Formats: sequence, structure tokens, C-alpha cells
Amino acid sequence: MGGACSRKRYQQVREDDVRRGIPGKYCKNYSSKWLGSSLPRAGAGMSRGSTCPTLMELTIHKICEHINEYSSFAMIPRDISQQIFNELVDSHLLTDVSFEAFRDCALEDVYLGEYPAVRDSWMSVIASQGPSLLSVDISASDVTDSGLDLLKDCPNLQGLTLDYCYRLSDSGLGFLSDLSNLTTLSFKKSSSITAQGMAAFAGLTNLKSLDLERCPGIHGGLVHLRGLTKLESLNIGWCNCITNSDLKPLSGLTNLRVLLLPRSKVSDDGVVFLKGMHELSLLNMEGCPVTAACLETISGLAKLSHLNVQRSNLSDDGCDKFAGLVNLKVLNIGFNNITDACLKHLKGLTNMESLNLDSCKIGDEGMAYLEGMKRLRCLELSDTEVGSSGLRHLSGLRNLESVNLSFTLVTDGGLRRLSGLTSLKSLNLDTRQITDTGLASLTSLTSLTHLDLFGARITDYGTNYLRYFKNLRSLEVCGGGITDAGVKNIRELTCLTHLNLSQNCNLTDKALESISGLTALVSLNVSSSRVTNAGLQHLKMLTNLRSLSLESCKVAPNEIKKLQLSALPNLVNIRPK
Repeated sequence: MGGACSRKRYQQVREDDVRRGIPGKYCKNYSSKWLGSSLPRAGAGMSRGSTCPTLMELTIHKICEHINEYSSFAMIPRDISQQIFNELVDSHLLTDVSFEAFRDCALEDVYLGEYPAVRDSWMSVIASQGPSLLSVDISASDVTDSGLDLLKDCPNLQGLTLDYCYRLSDSGLGFLSDLSNLTTLSFKKSSSITAQGMAAFAGLTNLKSLDLERCPGIHGGLVHLRGLTKLESLNIGWCNCITNSDLKPLSGLTNLRVLLLPRSKVSDDGVVFLKGMHELSLLNMEGCPVTAACLETISGLAKLSHLNVQRSNLSDDGCDKFAGLVNLKVLNIGFNNITDACLKHLKGLTNMESLNLDSCKIGDEGMAYLEGMKRLRCLELSDTEVGSSGLRHLSGLRNLESVNLSFTLVTDGGLRRLSGLTSLKSLNLDTRQITDTGLASLTSLTSLTHLDLFGARITDYGTNYLRYFKNLRSLEVCGGGITDAGVKNIRELTCLTHLNLSQNCNLTDKALESISGLTALVSLNVSSSRVTNAGLQHLKMLTNLRSLSLESCKVAPNEIKKLQLSALPNLVNIRPK
């Protein structure tokens, strides 16, 4: 397979459906009363046939258009200045000059994460919001310790995000000790934070969420968290410095609900310190050197609903303790040396909604133990020994929405057993045994939004069956089996946002003409085909396109660049460049 679409097997998996425990851009704990009337994108709501914008929206839109004409917004109501500020940030129109206009505006939320040019001089304006300021995000900024010191004038600050702020040091952490109202604090990938500097956290007794992911110097510093009894979420994942001794001071944090420590050095002996965390609902130990012996402690955590022990040292011996985790909803035990014998102990976990068995040594017999999981929505079976016979045990799981059968032993005949899973939205069939015949047996699955036929042997004839999947948003049909004639059947899938047709070497410019009406496309890959410069004209209508891959085609990079400049302004990812 070509480099443009070859799969990266055995990559780190970070589950989308497992919440991180860290608030997003705007948290309901912060002020959010202005969100309900936030301004749409510049120009939004003003096109023919759309909802008529409100007078407020029109006013704010006009202000943002002429932002350089205003020197201060301090005299207008706070909720309006907040909306203006947000619109400028989201539109990337905020500058040194326009930012100064928000001095003393009593803003409640300042989100400038990854916004360019944020530095100490901006902190003066941020700090001028005073007691009104509730949340700040200046991630990936050039702010130094001196800039952070200015936040002492904002005593009511509740949320502070300082991810990827490489110019901060332990001295800067010391300035946080006065912010006693902080409930959320994030320092992702801050290499300058040390165990000694973490002493500043000891006084943040109202802290509920702390994120120290990828902070390599915090070994020994968790001792300063002992008094933070309100802490509910702690992320110390991907910190290779964390060992068993670091977990000992956490044993008294009985209100913890989320604990993330993937890729750390915590072993079975360290897990023992979690014994008293009876409120724990999410535990991520992916890649930790733990064995099934740790389940002796974990099985006592009655409220545990999400558990990730992927890529650890689990084997069948000791897996009987899984049976006690009756409240589990999400379980990730992929890439472990477990067999069908382990699955026997999962039989009674009827609350299960997501189960990841990727690359485990399980087969058809083990599938029988999943029959009682009627609430199961997501099942990952990639790289297992499951075949067509095993799929008969899934036919009664009518709530399944996502199934991954890539690199399994499943054949066309087995796919008939999935035909009754009418709730299925995502199906991965990246396996050479699947042909047009198998695809034909899936036409009842009209709810599918994602279909991956990356390695399947689909021909032009098989593409006729794609017409049944009107709701498809993502489609991959790679591998050389289809021609321009087959692509004509794809042009009816008008909901498609992602289309991968790479490795079909017989596709020509006519294929691009066939898909020119798929105006919802955001990503298109037609690499390793016979597409030429002349075919690029058919892409001019795909104005939503953000990613375009035409590697190993007879297309000149400068011609793609011309297309981008003239017709595809949203295109940001281009191959070849």
C-alpha cells in the first residue's frame, strides 16, 4: 500500500468516548450565560433563506467589522463586550490594539488557547478584569512567570489552563497559591514544573480538577496534593516518571472520580493505594506494567464504570476478578495476552456499552460470552481470530452502533449475521476476505454513517450496493478494485464528508467529475490513481474541502496550489505540497 493511505497498526489508542475529566473550552462551572446568544461566524445568518439575524447579532457583527475604530468597550454591558471579544477570537481578528480595548471590561471568560502573540503584555489586560474574571486559557502562549503574577488581581478565578506554556517555571507556580478559588487547573506538557514547585498546589483546597499530563519532572511532587480532598479528577498520564510511591499520598483523596495514569511506571503494588477511592468511576492505566493481580484491588471499586488496561501485562490468570465489576460500561483490554477463557468472566457484565478486544487471542468461542451484553454499543475486534461463526453471537445485540472487524477471519458468509443490526452506524471491514457478495448482504444497514472497506476486494459491481447507504458520511474503498464506472455510484452519497478512494490505480479525471457534486466533502484522497492536472477543475465546487491527497498522481503541486487560491479557500492539508 502507498504511503498516502497505509495504516498505522498498533498505534496508541485514546478512546474518544472515555471522558478525560478535564473541562473543555467552556465549562458549565464557569460563566456561560452569554453562550446562548453567541454570535454566528462572520456573515453567518445573513444569507438568503437562512434565519434572520437579531438586532444584537447585526450590531456585534458590524462592530467586529470595524473593530479598529473603537478604543474601549469598558462602558458597555459586560455580556455584550464578552460576545464581541469571543467573536474576535474565533475570527482571529484580535490584535494588540483591539485587545487593549477590552481593558477593565469585567469579562468573565478569556479563552486564548493557542491564539498567536499572547504574551506578558496581554496579561495586563486580562488581569484588569479583576474580580469578574472566572476562567482563563492561555495555552501555548509566551507568557512568563511575570505575566502569571498579574493574576493575583483576579481572586475569583475558578479555571486556569496553561497547557504547553514552556516559559513558565516553579517561580510562576508560586504565584498561584493566592488563587484559592481555583477549581480547575491544567498544565499539560509543562517540562519546567518540578516536584518542588508543586508545593504551590497545597493551598488550592478548592481544586476539583488537576491536569499534569506529560509533565516529566513531577516525580515526588504528588505529596503536595494530600490535602486537596475536594479533588475529583487527576490526570498524570504519559508521565514516565510516576512510580508506585507517587500514588501513596493520593490514597486519602477519597472524592476522586477520574484518575488517568497511562504510560506511567505504576504496577500492581501501586494500584493497592487506590483501595479507598470508592467514588472512582474512571481509571486509565493503559500501558502500565500491571497484571491481572491488580484486579484484586480494582474489583473493590464498586462505582467503576470506565476501565482501560490496554497494552499492559494481563493474561487469563486472575481475570476472574472482572466478574465483580458489575457497573462497568466501558472496558478496554486490547493488546493483552488474553484468550476466550478471560471473556468467560465478562459474561455477567450486562451494563457494558463499549468493549475493546483489539489484538487479543480470542476467537469464535469467546463471542458466546457477549450475548448477554444487550446494551453494548461499541465492539472492537480488530486483529483477533474471530471468524464468521462467531458473528452469530452478535446478532441479538441490537444496540450495536460500531463494530470493527478489520484483520479478522470474517468472510462474506459471516456478514449476513450482521444484517439485523439496524442501529449500526460504523463498520470496519478492512480485510481481504470481504468481496462484493459480503457488501450485498449489508444493504439493510441504512443507518451506517461510516464504512471502511479499505482492504476489501470491492469491484465496480459491488459499488452498486453503496447506494443503499444514503446516510454515509465517511467511506473508504481502497485497494485497486474500482474504476471510473464504480465511482459513478458514489456520487449519490451526498452526505459524505470524508472519501478515500486511494490505491485504485485505474481511476482517471472522470472519477473527479463524478464526485464533483459531493459538496459536503471535507476530506478527499485519490492517491495512486491516474488523475491529472486537467481533472482538478472538477474540484472547484468542493468549497468545504480541507484535506486533499493526490500523491503518486500526475498532478503538479503548483496546480493544486492554484486551485486552492482560486476556489478552495478552506484547504489546509495538501499532498503533495
